[in-house]
Amino acid sequence: QVQLVESGGGLVQAGGSLSLSCLASGSIIRVNDMGWYRQAPGKRRDLVAIITSGGGTHYADSVKGRFTISRDNGKNTVYLQMNTLKPEDTAVYYCNADINSAQAIGTYWGQGTQVTVSS
Repeated sequence: QVQLVESGGGLVQAGGSLSLSCLASGSIIRVNDMGWYRQAPGKRRDLVAIITSGGGTHYADSVKGRFTISRDNGKNTVYLQMNTLKPEDTAVYYCNADINSAQAIGTYWGQGTQVTVSS
């Protein structure tokens, strides 16, 4: 069974920084793309950033230049460094990964972690 477990998040003032991490565990053969999504109250879940197994990245326009996604393939972990945070960044942040496991090939989600940016 594959699990994604997020850590980090919390409350920060506008202009501050936070760091998220997400560890994939279980009977993993290969972790392919990994990413972060976010969902604000009453809104849909949107892509924040994605990183391929080779290190290629893509960011939502709203976070370009402020957020940095990275990964440690040896630890099956993806990170999101968030700088110059704005109140509109407030949301539940979800980790996502495409994983080849001993049982299946599938897309997995973390449980979500709250990020709140006060003005």
